[in-house]
Amino acid sequence: MSEEARITSGWILITIPTIQFGGVFLLSLFTRNMAGVTDNPKRHRLFVAGHAHAGVIVILSLILQPLVDQTTLAPALQWFIRSGAPFSAILISAGMFLGMNADGTWNVLRNLIYLGALILAAAVLLLGIGLLTASPT
Repeated sequence: MSEEARITSGWILITIPTIQFGGVFLLSLFTRNMAGVTDNPKRHRLFVAGHAHAGVIVILSLILQPLVDQTTLAPALQWFIRSGAPFSAILISAGMFLGMNADGTWNVLRNLIYLGALILAAAVLLLGIGLLTASPT
């Protein structure tokens, strides 16, 4: 594993307790019937989806790290893949948590979902191309 993969993986692993804390926080909101959350089915579903997306994308980000080492992509592209995937977890989740007003209408922050999805798609697409075009060792 490269030094870059080791360091990035370390930082990604450090974020996992924050996701765990978020799950406990959501559980407390749901069990206390917090107004604006449990009485708004759309917001409730978005909070659950935001939390789930964070966890899944962070795990995907860990999987990508050693795979980037197997490519011959330019260092800037490798950096984009290494950092773009975990950053997309933040953007997508933030858009899901902050993109809806208390009255159930969307606000401009929902665009973070689309930005995060675009970054994640670009990162995994570049990695796939990088792996397919790398010369066998």
